[in-house]
Amino acid sequence: MSAQPAGVPDPRTASGFDELLDDSAAEPLLELRGVRAAYGPIEVLHGVDLQVPAGSAVALLGPNGGGKSTTLKVISGLLAPTGGEIRMAGRTITGATAEDLARLGVCTIPEGRGIFPNLTVRENLWVATKLGVSLSDLEEAAYNRFPRLKPRRKQLAGTMSGGEQQMLALSRALGTEPALLLLDELSMGLAPLVVRELYDIVGQLVAQGLSILLVEQFARMVLPVADIAAIMLQGRVTDVGSPAAIESQLSAAYLGT
Repeated sequence: MSAQPAGVPDPRTASGFDELLDDSAAEPLLELRGVRAAYGPIEVLHGVDLQVPAGSAVALLGPNGGGKSTTLKVISGLLAPTGGEIRMAGRTITGATAEDLARLGVCTIPEGRGIFPNLTVRENLWVATKLGVSLSDLEEAAYNRFPRLKPRRKQLAGTMSGGEQQMLALSRALGTEPALLLLDELSMGLAPLVVRELYDIVGQLVAQGLSILLVEQFARMVLPVADIAAIMLQGRVTDVGSPAAIESQLSAAYLGT
């Protein structure tokens, strides 16, 4: 494992995210301060400022190419920022690896679902046991939340419908009891009825107090479950406010309906 960046608790001590929360209840759970990021010589994030209060759902909206997915990659440790600061519960975590952040409770469902198509449903859930949760507990929670997965537990995940694959991705993520859930384009490639079903589950998670940052191109799918909404254009967060206030600024020309 790589050396810990300054201010980040060592996940090997098993203190994990609780240590971050000891003396920082007033701080946002997640805060980005002037974050910059680049792919090679091309800068794509130009000083992003964003907060996710504890127990809240924040919707990050905007057209393709605006920097939304790159922002999630930086938060989850998959892309190193080139500038700025990332903080969790008041402590700097800039430079933490994806493995370190996963152990601190940051869980990402990437665009395209991120399941293993050549593994069965049960085997996909087993992968999450590396973070310390038992397979039996993972399966029980998954099948209770998404009953359709139970009769498919021995089925290869890649042969299921897109909606069922997304249910599996959600089940695997939630089974690890994350402190912060990052959702990237949950609706991609799915029928509207399936998307509504998935966002009903997300709404339940929000009501239970899970902190969530949702990236979505089709804003009207996610605004009903969000506490705060932000618009991202050309690598910058340009507006932040209540979902109702942000909805009035959305352009159907680039966000769709």
